[in-house]
Amino acid sequence: GLMLFAGHAVADIKVGSLAPDFKLEGSDGKTYTLSEFKGKKNVVIAWFPKAFTSGCTIECKSLADNGHLLEQFNVQYFMASTDKVDKNREFAQETKADFPLLSDPDGDVADAYDVSFFGYAKRHTFYIDKSGKIVMIDKNVRPKTSAEDMAKHMAILGFEKRKSN
Repeated sequence: GLMLFAGHAVADIKVGSLAPDFKLEGSDGKTYTLSEFKGKKNVVIAWFPKAFTSGCTIECKSLADNGHLLEQFNVQYFMASTDKVDKNREFAQETKADFPLLSDPDGDVADAYDVSFFGYAKRHTFYIDKSGKIVMIDKNVRPKTSAEDMAKHMAILGFEKRKSN
């Protein structure tokens, strides 16, 4: 059911529920919605507390350096935070991220995903299948092995492999 929390209606976010749709600007200048991937791709959203902090830098570099592990799946993956777009753009450049970092400066999407924590986002990663359902929520993200763990989870969840051209 819906709980009212600090003026926001927060849906009960759990495995099996539909992931809240969003419309957020990425560090690559494009705007992304969850619904555009429905029926096409699995989606992984890795929320992180703050650009340029140590854990987040390690996590982002892990994904940037090990993209080949993630690219074998038919997946669109993002990191997301409540930082402003220009901040995440700088952060993406510094960590050489080859994937979009989403910005949610108002915190509305972080609220919808129930990761808001005093203006920051908790380091939780959401795995969403092609039908838009949440199939896993990882609340124990290890920044250092983020990419390896993500690939492992996607394999366990049975995310389809990308067809090799």
